[in-house]
Amino acid sequence: MKLLLDFLPILLFFGAYKLWGIYAGTAVLMATTCAQMAVVYRIDGKLSTMHKATLALILVFGALTLALQDDRFIKWKPTVLYAAMALALAVAQWGYRKNVLKAMLGAQIALPDFAWLRLSVAWIAYCLFMAALNGYVAAYYSTDAWADFKLWGYVFPVAFIVAQGFYVARHLIEPAESTETADVLPVDSHSSPGMGLKTTRTTTETAVYVMRHTVESTEMKRVNSDTNK
Repeated sequence: MKLLLDFLPILLFFGAYKLWGIYAGTAVLMATTCAQMAVVYRIDGKLSTMHKATLALILVFGALTLALQDDRFIKWKPTVLYAAMALALAVAQWGYRKNVLKAMLGAQIALPDFAWLRLSVAWIAYCLFMAALNGYVAAYYSTDAWADFKLWGYVFPVAFIVAQGFYVARHLIEPAESTETADVLPVDSHSSPGMGLKTTRTTTETAVYVMRHTVESTEMKRVNSDTNK
């Protein structure tokens, strides 16, 4: 659900660009991103730092694109965003000894410290890769090619999240068996009723569980809060 919501502004931008050009596409991107953030705020009750940064950059770079009639601003926005994410994660990890991913997801996913570190490094590398890739396409290819890249390039974040889910599944620390665990964690079809709460999960099931928590961590926090009440 959240991936679809994140993809919608890109899809509408692509359609508007193909129909009316880059400046109309930019205006549509700005408007749909504002609408997207309103939906996220209504669902979660707040906007994450990433959402705020994305909204601010799209509005600033979009406004500069429209005001100056220069499409370089909107084309370079993703590079600035990804580079800023990589820098923030790196400074937090090695400057302040704080793992941002663990701080965000540690309440839902139990991992050893080395796995959290590897995930943080993976995210930094991924953000740098995406920043460089977008910058290369923006600098050396036409606006048409860049717009096409914005659409099919969404395969990179999807593939990264899936790979991350399977990696986390290998190192997930199983919590102690409890009623709450049985309600939250997926179980396989071979678990027998009345055999207690001990279950066997396949790697795929666990990966799906992890990906759901990674993509929709804020929504899961609200569900857990309601359950505890």
